[in-house]
Amino acid sequence: MDSILKKRVPFVRMDEGWLGYSKTHQSLFVKSHQNEPLGKGDTIVFLHEGLGSVAQWRDFPRLIGESCGCNVLMYDRFGHGKSSATVEKRGVDYLEKEAWDILYPLLQHYGIKNPILVGHSDGGSIALLYASRFPVKKLITEAAHIFVETVTLEGIHQAIAQKAFLMDKLKVYHGDKTEALWSAWADTWLSDDFNSWNIEAHLKKITCPSLIIQGENDPYGTNLQVERTVLGIGAHAKALLIPKIGHTPHYEAKQIVLESIIEFICA
Repeated sequence: MDSILKKRVPFVRMDEGWLGYSKTHQSLFVKSHQNEPLGKGDTIVFLHEGLGSVAQWRDFPRLIGESCGCNVLMYDRFGHGKSSATVEKRGVDYLEKEAWDILYPLLQHYGIKNPILVGHSDGGSIALLYASRFPVKKLITEAAHIFVETVTLEGIHQAIAQKAFLMDKLKVYHGDKTEALWSAWADTWLSDDFNSWNIEAHLKKITCPSLIIQGENDPYGTNLQVERTVLGIGAHAKALLIPKIGHTPHYEAKQIVLESIIEFICA
């Protein structure tokens, strides 16, 4: 498995903070906070949301890394932030491809064999998919989806109604890629083909300690996302449902989430 994936999608260093993706000649923006060289000691890998980027995490990754004495690695997925625009149309299996065809060889490039994964929304789903196939020391998700709900689609339609307002905010992070990123996100999730997307069958393959976080008022998913994720993973998974907040726990309830994640990683 390792050699096949490395050969198919190798990454090469371009400059400090940048990797080249030889399959499509794109560049990937990577940022790290290091206590020691990557590949030595524990590394926490942060995976951003569907409209997110490295910058949108703000100081959250650094605070966790410093508190836990771990390296931190983040990157902008293709089409996001400072990374290259996407060159392929997004398919129903785009999250699986991000986990298995991009994240895996990326971590292999840095010699990270047993990461601690922290994923928000799309990033949480990517983290779950990665952990279903490759070794992970610990897994933390925020607002991850494992299937599509009616409330998910309603939340996207509500976001579309506020598109002009949201686009102005997103352009700060994604620049001239913003419109394409928005379309890829909304069009994929609202497509008829994506309505049947479901990754619950993969959850039983996850064997690491897992913390599944969600706001109880998340406009994109009900508590069923958490309940069925914990049930699917089994006894080594636990839920953290935070009252009175929505889709971004690390922003809306920062101190609670910081303390919970730090305690979980350090335990």
